Amino acid sequence: MTATPRRWLFVLTILVGSFLLFQIQPMVARMVLPKLGGAPAVWNSAMLVYQALLLGGYAYAHWLGRFQVRRQAVIHLALFLVAALWLPIGIAQIAPPGPGQEALWVPLLLLASIGPVFFVVSAQAPLMQRWFAADARAGDPYYLYAASNLGSFAGLISYPALVEPNLPLAAQSWGWAAGYALLVALAAAAAAARWRSHAAPADGAPVADEPRPTLRRQLHWLLIAAVPSGLMLSTTTHLTTDIVAMPLLWVLPLGLYLLSFVVAFSNAEAIKQTFRVLAPAVLLIAGGQSLLSTGGGSMLVALMSLVMLFIVATALHDYLHHLRPAPQHLTLFYLVMSAGGVVGGLFAALFAPLLFDWVYEHPILVLAAAALLPLPPFLPWNEWLKVRNPVPYVIAMLAVAGFACWKLVGGWDGTFQGMNGVWAGLILFVGLLVVAWRWAYVAALALLMLGVGGVDTLQKGTDGMRVRSYFGVYTITDDAARQERRLAHGTTLHGLQLTAPGQQRRPTTYYGFQSGVGLTLDKADLLAGPNASIGIVGLGTGTLACYRKPGQAWTIFEIDPAMVAIARDPSKFTFIPDCAPDAPIVIGDARLQLAEQPPGRFDILVIDAFSSDAIPLHLLTAEAFGVYARALKPDGILLVHISNRFFALEPVLAAEAKARGWQAAIRMDPATGGEAGGLTGSNWVALTATPQRMQRLTGGVQPREKAYDDGVWVPLAGRDGFSRWTDDYASTLPILIWKNIIGGREE
Repeated sequence: MTATPRRWLFVLTILVGSFLLFQIQPMVARMVLPKLGGAPAVWNSAMLVYQALLLGGYAYAHWLGRFQVRRQAVIHLALFLVAALWLPIGIAQIAPPGPGQEALWVPLLLLASIGPVFFVVSAQAPLMQRWFAADARAGDPYYLYAASNLGSFAGLISYPALVEPNLPLAAQSWGWAAGYALLVALAAAAAAARWRSHAAPADGAPVADEPRPTLRRQLHWLLIAAVPSGLMLSTTTHLTTDIVAMPLLWVLPLGLYLLSFVVAFSNAEAIKQTFRVLAPAVLLIAGGQSLLSTGGGSMLVALMSLVMLFIVATALHDYLHHLRPAPQHLTLFYLVMSAGGVVGGLFAALFAPLLFDWVYEHPILVLAAAALLPLPPFLPWNEWLKVRNPVPYVIAMLAVAGFACWKLVGGWDGTFQGMNGVWAGLILFVGLLVVAWRWAYVAALALLMLGVGGVDTLQKGTDGMRVRSYFGVYTITDDAARQERRLAHGTTLHGLQLTAPGQQRRPTTYYGFQSGVGLTLDKADLLAGPNASIGIVGLGTGTLACYRKPGQAWTIFEIDPAMVAIARDPSKFTFIPDCAPDAPIVIGDARLQLAEQPPGRFDILVIDAFSSDAIPLHLLTAEAFGVYARALKPDGILLVHISNRFFALEPVLAAEAKARGWQAAIRMDPATGGEAGGLTGSNWVALTATPQRMQRLTGGVQPREKAYDDGVWVPLAGRDGFSRWTDDYASTLPILIWKNIIGGREE
């Protein structure tokens, strides 16, 4: 019986495979977080493992293409069955790393845990398209890649929205195993559909009438694939660093990146033509602001950046689709595309933080996109005016744009008001006029970048007051009028020191005398005696150090070595040099480092580990509180800083206190009292196993309606039915403050 194309079967197989790939990544990330901690080096290693396995899967699919479909099917299904030995998904039990071996140990752990299943599933998209094309009646197989990315998008969105909030990790793992079994069945059905196909897929078969693509053409594919991949990551970093520090924001760029493939590899030619025409203009409008480091939390700027990513990525991926080879070279095409994605990802995620002190990879990739995009004329004035040699006119227009850039740099004040708007608009208009001439278009875009805050951004990096690490970009600025020095982590205030004589040691921001931590550390002698042992998780500028009193033993835990260097440098901030120069600072993930401390070491343990508004979720689970309880003395006090613009964290702490039978209270400091400037409102939660210790700290917990009175502690606001967070189950969706996310409020 002659086989039929059975398109639905191949579409479904690809959808399921891609869905599973984007489910396993966040699931495994959650599983290993308590074991490895939250250091970016860990996640960079994880990213490299995922990309390497994906590239390996594509290379395997390409290698398999040399055989007839029957042999491909036998090999692939056998590999599926072997990989099933790694189910259900779990973390491999291997010996812990020795000192300095973490960089090798993390990839080894991930490879041992999910390597075989990730590898075989990642080969699905190109291999199923190859099998689909084995039937001459099936038609162009490339549109199936749209289905692949649609499945990836569904997996990406469904994990935080549906899977994580409703299923513990053990159930997630078994559910993934069931999906894997379905994928094996679908792959077997697809193999059966092509088992008797008369079309030979091998590269040397008579139907292969197109020569192998040249190395130059493959390099072109590589570059076009690399730029959107890098741009997706750089857009995420740029938005979360200098525009809006918003939870789950990373999902939007990745989701738009995946959707761009869906559009680009579809047959919707009219829609794709619209993207081609719009892309150069959108790149000018939004990309022209990519060197701007003072976004001020503007949701409009964030929206423009996301629109630019989607339109430009779609146009570039559409160009890739246009350059696709004949189906017999399909797996080579996807292999090179995958390699391009790896190159872009490595540049944006791994090398850029080492090379640059700011998110310079973003404007670099914007310019690279301008150099690669198809550039249909946006305003074909030379055709309208019948100009035979337009080059002199183009050069003259660039000269005008250069003059406008010079004027813009001299008068730039962070806004587009007045003449700033006129000069920026003039450069933009010139850019639209010269779209058809790539060299001129790229030059106009660069001039717009420099004029719109770019020169100011470049100058900020020349005085040594900006530092970048894998945790973010830290910028130190002085405000002479207010006599204060600030440390900003992107758009978020990360620390502040008063510079007026006699005020340098005064606690500021979240740590004022009326804050929960200030009230507690001021009473440390009363609570625990003159030799109190105090642990501080989260260094910042070292503000809390000036609460230290003679005889007290302080230990500070900080994950970012760059922050330690800033806090200890007296030319930047003097809290640590003046107040606690000899206090040991332990570098590393707080949970892992605290677990290595002797039991019952601390009288007071302060947890202040938030970076911007991101939640270190593994520091708020029941297992994490078990680590804190072990590190504390039996009557010790745990203080947790929960000030946050986007998450209402009281229910998390209330559920934990209830489960442990601990006393808990919250101090809400509005920072509107009579103290000097530099203060910020803060919420600090105190927890202890001893009622007497809580009474001594608070003087008696007051009713909730007195929450903002001076020095008053009130009960935590719990929530009925709220599930205690554990390493196996935690979801941030129930505690999101949606009105702040929609409003994009920034400090």
